[in-house]
Amino acid sequence: MMDRDRFENRLFGVLRWVVIVVLALATLFPFYYMVLLSIRPIESLLQDPGRLWVDFSEWTLRTYGEVLASTEDDGQGMLSLLGNSALVSAGTVLLTLAVAIPGAYAISRLRFFGHRQVHFLFLAVYMFPAILLAVPLFVLFTKLGLRDSLTGLMIVYIAQTIPVSIYTLRNYLTTIPDSIEEAAAIDGCSRWQTMWRVTMPLAAPAVMANALYVFMIAWNEFLFALLFLAADRSQWTVSLGLAQLSGGIEVPKTVLMAGSVVLTIPIVALFYAAERMLTEGLTSGADKG
Repeated sequence: MMDRDRFENRLFGVLRWVVIVVLALATLFPFYYMVLLSIRPIESLLQDPGRLWVDFSEWTLRTYGEVLASTEDDGQGMLSLLGNSALVSAGTVLLTLAVAIPGAYAISRLRFFGHRQVHFLFLAVYMFPAILLAVPLFVLFTKLGLRDSLTGLMIVYIAQTIPVSIYTLRNYLTTIPDSIEEAAAIDGCSRWQTMWRVTMPLAAPAVMANALYVFMIAWNEFLFALLFLAADRSQWTVSLGLAQLSGGIEVPKTVLMAGSVVLTIPIVALFYAAERMLTEGLTSGADKG
């Protein structure tokens, strides 16, 4: 007769896989259906929109050609918009980390009046809704000549992401023992050398996770991109291009789904690559121990 402990282990073992399968389906099915719609001809979609599988012979990539082609070639110009988004997102990540890493290190390691509370002040910017800051920033950037430029949009994103980056990195850096840095100081390392050669390699998983968070914000942000770039389509980011597709009555839904896939794939690929780097960073640190 099966005892209670063995019964519970088997029951929860089965329930665990049931939950995993349900969550996987709930997560992957919308993306699968989006990809499926993007490769189906519009005629086939109108005849049977509920089909969950189509033969390989019915697949078409014309929708992606239309989405990526320039507007001069009767396309939607998403390829150039992807370049704008990549430029803004990468620049935002680099400049945010360049400021947030030294700032978080200073708050976590240097002793000054209020150092335990000051990091909470960096989160004060999130007490204000984005729409509340939109009009003052619009007026200010218009006077500075930064409206309708990717540089101005990047500055707005950096101002939004630096506070939370400093907060999250500070929380991680406090978990790294001070004794490691003290040993480096005994070996003759300066504060700057200790930060970059000792502390930052140990904090690489947190830095990578923060970089992903910042990149995702800059890649998907819509409100400020619409506010600052709407007048000049050549400066649009991919989120604005997708919004135009979704609002166009003459745009087939297959083309809209192709644009959604184009917007999503870079984020998915980046998360997959970063997940591997995070795992490698953690395991390599364990090996060195």
